[in-house]
Amino acid sequence: MAREKIAVIEDEADIREVMARNLRKEGFRVVECSDGAEAPALVRQESPDLVLLDLMLPGMDGMEVCRALKQDILTRAIPIIMVTAKGEESDIVAGLTMGADDYIPKPFGAKELLARIKTVLRRSPARDRAAEGGKILRDDLVVDPDKFSFTVGGKPVTLTPTEFRLVQMLAGSPGRVFTRDQLLNRVIGDSATVIDRNIDVHVRSLRKKIGGRKEYIETIRGIGYRFREEA
Repeated sequence: MAREKIAVIEDEADIREVMARNLRKEGFRVVECSDGAEAPALVRQESPDLVLLDLMLPGMDGMEVCRALKQDILTRAIPIIMVTAKGEESDIVAGLTMGADDYIPKPFGAKELLARIKTVLRRSPARDRAAEGGKILRDDLVVDPDKFSFTVGGKPVTLTPTEFRLVQMLAGSPGRVFTRDQLLNRVIGDSATVIDRNIDVHVRSLRKKIGGRKEYIETIRGIGYRFREEA
């Protein structure tokens, strides 16, 4: 099974290539960008699990990119690690205040980078699940991918494969907004018969099956859906 997707936003080609190569060796999927002005659109489109963001970028500096990502409802829940040659305390404070989850000054080793990434992913809401079995726990909702089971208040709920992938994706990233296109591509797949508001039918059916917990799945008008961050 493919591991998490990491967006590497770095304008120095040699550094970017080394970072990307080390991440792929660890099994991560990687998307790359060298221009700050293009970074927000890339992150929106690719919906990575984590962003490695250099501060000194052409087009738009890393601070502005970070601000743009944190102000966008589609990207603000994605964790960011700032990677830069600037190691002054004021720069570190500014980056963390802007919303970055961690900060690594250059130069750094591959092991340190990987350790920081794994730490941030572990504490990310998208990775907040039980240590064993890959379970996703949200109050009294439990998604167990290994057993293909979904329970609410300890009672099993029968879901279709599409509904199961849908609740797994939403509950696995509470507070994060997914567009209908993202849900179609990642939950239904390329083989789906794509019609207008296709995903809405599955959301409606899922809400009906979970009954009194249907408010956990929130509609973001004109955009898509999210799982309520605090149930």
